[in-house]
Amino acid sequence: MRYVIMADGDMKRWHAQSHIPKHLLTVDGETLLERLVRQIRTADGEAEVFITSHNPAYEVVGAVRHEPLENHLEIDRFTRELISDDVCFLYGDTCYTDEAVAYIAGKKTDGLWFVGNERSIVAVIAHDGRLLKNHVDRAKDAFLDGRITDCRGWQVYQSYAGLPMGNPCIGPAFTQLHDGTCGFNTWQEYEEFLEKRGETCGRI
Repeated sequence: MRYVIMADGDMKRWHAQSHIPKHLLTVDGETLLERLVRQIRTADGEAEVFITSHNPAYEVVGAVRHEPLENHLEIDRFTRELISDDVCFLYGDTCYTDEAVAYIAGKKTDGLWFVGNERSIVAVIAHDGRLLKNHVDRAKDAFLDGRITDCRGWQVYQSYAGLPMGNPCIGPAFTQLHDGTCGFNTWQEYEEFLEKRGETCGRI
């Protein structure tokens, strides 16, 4: 299985709050990227792991950093040249539990499968790479044609599930992991997350 950790976003809103890139926030002494690479390799000993980023600081032992050929829209995070059969895309700015990564690594599908909750998609699993490319292209074309105003993982899911491409809505081919991941939109959310775990803010 190929795992692609998406970490090439500009994060303008986050950088206005903190000088630390979100992907390099620490949990239990590991950056989010280090943690996710370790979790993937624990869950899947045969994993092929890529981190997509133009930032040399995102090099992690156990993964190959890949600089995407195209990164103009948010949907371009689904790095086209890395889409293959049996591929899984994950978000590098998200903190996953070990159980969540184990579930994602063990999930089998004949087509596409999406994992997340009502707020966000945290993993896209594709058995058929051509099918994933098709629905990424459909969402991107709809955005460029002005038929939708947002263009990210939700629109790829809605295209595949046959749902209207608009606000997040959940139907088939979707597993909800309500407590399996945590994202940080603000520095305060990160501090509150660490406080619940009995940690202090990590600054590297």
